[in-house]
Amino acid sequence: MIPVQSVTRYATPLREGGSLPGIVEADDLGTYVCKFRGAGQGVRVLVAEVVVSRLASLLGIRTPRLVGLDLRSDLARYEADEEVQDLLRASVGLNLGVDFLPGSFGFDRATLTDDDVATRILWLDAFTANVDRSWRNPNLLRWHGEVWAIDHGASLYFHHGWVGGVTDPARFAAQRWDVSDHVFADRVGELPAADARITPLLDETVLADVLRDVPDDWLEAVPGAETPEDMRAAYVRFLVARLGTRSWLPGAAA
Repeated sequence: MIPVQSVTRYATPLREGGSLPGIVEADDLGTYVCKFRGAGQGVRVLVAEVVVSRLASLLGIRTPRLVGLDLRSDLARYEADEEVQDLLRASVGLNLGVDFLPGSFGFDRATLTDDDVATRILWLDAFTANVDRSWRNPNLLRWHGEVWAIDHGASLYFHHGWVGGVTDPARFAAQRWDVSDHVFADRVGELPAADARITPLLDETVLADVLRDVPDDWLEAVPGAETPEDMRAAYVRFLVARLGTRSWLPGAAA
């Protein structure tokens, strides 16, 4: 699983994020963007962050290092902002830390020098049903001359429907993905070739290994999947099912 560090200081909120992530410092002397378990969509967003970040790394897409961040209850007492206090109190326990990239800046399409990176990101977003990489908000950074993909929490939407139990993976497998608003929508013609290169990198064994990075604490039980291992197996089933179809891949043959 991802390593775990303890939060030593809450530095500042990132107001542009809908879930109010914040910059924190940890006991490994690292600085992280903390995504809180107590935010609106709960821990399933954190699961999506870990799974898609790991998949990105397997595909050669740069994405910041992740850690678990253990947050103590006494941290809230030092914050003057009541909204932040409430969020910290609701997030006691294990949260997600995304390595802060100092000096990074927002993605500018004009500076993209590696077309293959764009196509791999487009493939990953289609596979994981990411709806949050539009030209208005690409969730991409440029750091040390390279493009880094961030903010994967809007992916894997299917798990938000598991309140009453794990659903049928066939529906997700066949679900089409709308490319029209994507920042790299103009790369659709390159997807079949990218698909042929990427698909051999992924199989059930690889996907099961990816899910092992997710902490047990975030794999909340649902009817029919009462243990963390049951939940991991459910995610693997959904991803394997999607990998076995091409209904979701823009430009692919039916």
